[in-house]
Amino acid sequence: MFLAVTLHLLSVVIWVGGMFFAWMALRPVAAKLLEPPLRMPLWSQTFTRFFPWVWAAVIILPVTGYWMIFNVFGGFQGLALYIHIMQGVGLVMIGIFLHVFFAPYRRLKKSVAAGSFSAAGKALGQIRRLIGINLLLGLALVVVASAGRYLI
Repeated sequence: MFLAVTLHLLSVVIWVGGMFFAWMALRPVAAKLLEPPLRMPLWSQTFTRFFPWVWAAVIILPVTGYWMIFNVFGGFQGLALYIHIMQGVGLVMIGIFLHVFFAPYRRLKKSVAAGSFSAAGKALGQIRRLIGINLLLGLALVVVASAGRYLI
């Protein structure tokens, strides 16, 4: 149980914390200081380094979550509502990440490699909006996971 909870929590912290840093710190500074020929490769390479960590989280979170559901809580029967909410929101977040990775992120990388910064900017705008949604969902999920037993 300790290992499952530890891996679960670290995965959430890495994923949601990374999105928070990118959205609240890196994005505004990069937009202010860098022109597109520098900003687009920065984002492409940043995602290239961050997304393997997200992939790990996308795998670890459901594995540890379902392990705990079946081995600690005895299955879905009798689970508290907040755990069902965590599961549902988590699956939505994973779906959004998969879309980001396989669609706009691929377009961003191809556009940067081709030197097409306007196309890269369009892809980056889509990524920004989707990561913003995932960040809001992730922050809400942290509240539900932490305080759900007291609120729901």
